[in-house]
Order: sequence, then C-alpha cells, then structure tokens
Amino acid sequence: MKNPNQKSDSNQASPRNFPSIPRWLIALVVGGIVLVVLASISNSFWYFEVIENDEVGITIESGEIQGVLQPGIAYDFGLFVDLVKITTSAVAITVDDPELITIDKQRIGLQVTADVFRPREADIVISNFSRYRNIYMDDASLEQRMTAFTLQAMKVCVGDKKFDEAVIGSGRDDLRACIDDELSALAEPLGLEVRNVAVPQVTISPEVQAALDAIVQSRLATEKAKQDAEKAKQEAAAQQAAEEGRIRVEQSKLQEEARQQAILQELKQQQLEAELAVIEQQTINAQAQLDLTQAQQAIANEQAQVDIARELALAEMYSSHPEYVMLQIALANANAIKDTDKFVYTPEGVFPNLILGGGVMPTINIE
Repeated sequence: MKNPNQKSDSNQASPRNFPSIPRWLIALVVGGIVLVVLASISNSFWYFEVIENDEVGITIESGEIQGVLQPGIAYDFGLFVDLVKITTSAVAITVDDPELITIDKQRIGLQVTADVFRPREADIVISNFSRYRNIYMDDASLEQRMTAFTLQAMKVCVGDKKFDEAVIGSGRDDLRACIDDELSALAEPLGLEVRNVAVPQVTISPEVQAALDAIVQSRLATEKAKQDAEKAKQEAAAQQAAEEGRIRVEQSKLQEEARQQAILQELKQQQLEAELAVIEQQTINAQAQLDLTQAQQAIANEQAQVDIARELALAEMYSSHPEYVMLQIALANANAIKDTDKFVYTPEGVFPNLILGGGVMPTINIE
C-alpha cells in the first residue's frame, strides 16, 4: 500500500539548465569596460585638441590656470591637465524695455541691439576666468548678464534726457552713444567688449503718440501759416516790384520819347536853319544872277545900239554907193561857190547836153 504523502518521482522538480556564455563575449565586455575606465582616467593626464580661429584655449593643471593658447593645435601631458576652450566670436543680444521714463516724465519704449565679445588677451582671460567662468563658457549666461546691463544702461540714459532729446531727430543718436558708453563701462570689468550698439526701435504709448501727432499737426499748421504769410509777403513784394518796374519802364519810355522829341526838334531846327541858309544863299545867288542879267542886258543893249548904228551906217553907205552893193553881191556869190560846183552857161533858148561816160544824155527842163 502506497504512502499518500510520498510524491512520485515524476512530480519532483528537476534542476534548470542555463545556457553557457562564450568566453570571448565575456572578454569583449570586460575589455570595453576597462577601455572606458582608462579613457576617463586618461583625460586627467593628457589632451590633444585643435583650437579654432574663433576660440582661445585655457590650459589648466591641477585646478590652476597655466596659460592661454591662441588658435592652433594644443597638446600636453601631465598630472590632471585639462584644456578649456572659450568662444570669442560675437554673441548678439536684443533687449526690449517697453516702459522707460524720461526726465520730463514721459514714457517711451526702446529696443537695443549689440554684439558682445569675450576676451582674447591672456592677462584678461586669466584674471577673470575663475570669477566669470559661466559667462565665458555659456552663451545663455552671457546673454542674461548683458541683458541686465543693457536694461540698466537704457534706464540711465533715458532718465537723463527729455522726451524730444530721446526720440526726435539727432537726439536718438545721442541716446545710442550714451547707451554704448554705459554698456561698455558695465561690461569692461568682466573683460567683455561691446560693439555695434544700435537703437533700431523707439516706441511710445498711443496717448503720447496722439499728443505728439497733434503737436506735429499744430506745428505744421503754424509753419504753413508762416509759409502762407511769407508767400503773400513775397507775392506782394513781387507785385510791387513788378509795378515799380512797369512804372520805371513807362517813365523811361516817356523820358526816351521826350529826349527823342528834343533831338527831333533840334534836328528840325538845324534843318530849318540849313534850309534858311540855303534860301539866303539862293537869294544872294538870285540877286547876283539878277545883277549879272541886268549887266548883261545893259551890255546887250549897248551892243545892239552899236550893231544898229553899224547897220545904219552900212545902209546909208549902200544907199549912197550902189556900186559898192554890187561888189558885195559879187563877193557873196564868189564866196558861195565851192570848188566842186560846176556852172554851164548857154545861150537863152538852148538846152544844154550832159556828156557822161555812156554817151551824150539830153537834159529835160523840169520847170
């Protein structure tokens, strides 16, 4: 008879068999762990790194700064040596303050931008690195500190200026220069350099904007009124000058006409005087001609009387001496005959015949 408390062999638990791990895998894992431990330990004994152009390196040995390395290849061996690199390129910051109070109690808002540079000079880096390590190593810490400095500089500069000096015209550039100076003065003890400070935006409240617009409009209206008054004044002056010029032209015209009339009258008088002189000369000439004519007439009368007397004497002589008359007739006829004249004398009642080269030609009485 079986014992009920006795378990069968089939119900007894058999021991679990685990698969065996390869020794090469165990050796690989152990080797990797050893390499990691050695690498972590070796970082405290040597370094070999490249410092970029926008970086400087700080060599540290046993917690003390040994020097500052410029861009290039850096390496060292020793006990607990380390190399910390600082980025020296610009870190841009933009700070907004929506409410600043001017000296005349006006509210304005500013936005300021700038570029911040960490130091490259060895003495500045060595003297400030331990105190401002976070600022030198972390951009967020640098931006936070420079934002605080910028807000302070903005409040100082705006608080020392009137509204017009901070907002209008060249006053904004003066405000930018003030913020630049204040911000540089605050950043200098940290070894930081601030460049390219700008105030790209100035904001004012709507109430101030409305009041400023009203002032501007009033000023423009005043300026326009002044310009209109000046324009009217200039137009009146121009009109007066034009009228005066017209009057002067008319006066000059009248004066010129009077002068021309005087010259014309003088010329006419000279012409009349010349004509009078001509008439006087003509009168003198006519009188002289008359005198000459009278003298010639007297001479002609005398000559006529002489001629008449001679003719009367000849007539008396001709009447007293007829033979003398015949002699004069003969002389006159003789003087009248030329060498080429021919005379043919024939008896009365006989017709003369002409003898030419062709023979004898009869003549015909044409009476």
